[in-house]
Amino acid sequence: MHVRLVTLAVIATGTACGNSPTYGGGGGGGGGHSTTITVNNNFFSPTPDTVSVGQVTFSWATPSNGHTLTWDSGPGTLPVNTAVITSGTQVVTLQAGDYHYHCSVHAGMNGTIHVNP
Repeated sequence: MHVRLVTLAVIATGTACGNSPTYGGGGGGGGGHSTTITVNNNFFSPTPDTVSVGQVTFSWATPSNGHTLTWDSGPGTLPVNTAVITSGTQVVTLQAGDYHYHCSVHAGMNGTIHVNP
């Protein structure tokens, strides 16, 4: 199995963001698949992201701003939406397909995950 850590910042399209996208990449190891998506100051990073079936961790990086993780669409039963969170993590298990999510606090703060089988 392959562990993929991605350090990639892509802003969400919309009125809440004013940054330019920045791209980067990261390495590997063994022992299962894990991806972390940062819930930053009015954007998710990385988005879009492509991962393998399994767990994805959302990590809140801006304790001064609260954000939600609200699922819009995806295959099967969607993960549970969160209330406003200011710090910490939320781990979700995703199956193959495309997922779309947003922050209900900040208009235009959207994300996409493509999950490969």
